[in-house]
Amino acid sequence: MDKPQQPFADGMPNLSEAHFEMPTSERVLAPALLDHAPCFLILYGSLRERSFSRFLAYEAARLLEAMGGEVRIFHADGLPLPDDATADHPKVQELRQLSIWSEGQIWVSPERHGNLTGVMKAQVDWLPLSEGSVRPTQGRTLAVMQVSGGSQSFNAVNSLRVLGRWMRMITIPNQSSVPMAYKEFDDAGRMRPGPLYDRVVDVCEELMKFTLLTRGRADYLVDRYSERKEREPERLKAVAADIGIVKR
Repeated sequence: MDKPQQPFADGMPNLSEAHFEMPTSERVLAPALLDHAPCFLILYGSLRERSFSRFLAYEAARLLEAMGGEVRIFHADGLPLPDDATADHPKVQELRQLSIWSEGQIWVSPERHGNLTGVMKAQVDWLPLSEGSVRPTQGRTLAVMQVSGGSQSFNAVNSLRVLGRWMRMITIPNQSSVPMAYKEFDDAGRMRPGPLYDRVVDVCEELMKFTLLTRGRADYLVDRYSERKEREPERLKAVAADIGIVKR
């Protein structure tokens, strides 16, 4: 078979032209700069009294506030296990409302048994991909961090990245992994100076930049061709018929 000559002139017969859009610089730019402080939610994955993931969350919160952000930290004590309560549980509602309020998030987990903790996963599991017409995580920026009791590892942050992608979040390239965390925090829970602390500053700085860059235009950035097709009334009717809700 002969190779088609470029530029291609053989068309795209499978493409729905009514739903196809060519991205442009003008559409990527927000119509107006937002003047309120960037809003950040921080989740951490431990309920221990001396929790290094909580200490790291607080350090990140201090940094984001120093950079001009507004920060809220969700404390998971009292949050039920997924499917062990209904979504109207007060802690579940608190978590979901904070996620909707946020424009960026940080997820901080200890590494336990080579992965993130159940406390961390439960929080993410209580966040739905959609709730009516609202998507509590879609389009928000995300930074991931972890603490470890032993040598440096990236298992937890790698898993958090998978979750962030699944929740349709804009996960920044940088991340922080703090090994032997018991050595990195003093008795008051403050992180000691050094390269690991500097990396946390880097992560927060990058998160702030990406949040300023994407907020106000996130809906456009994550808008998808396939979903524009699915929103068509005829497409919705066909899907409903396929699953037996209505007759053809």
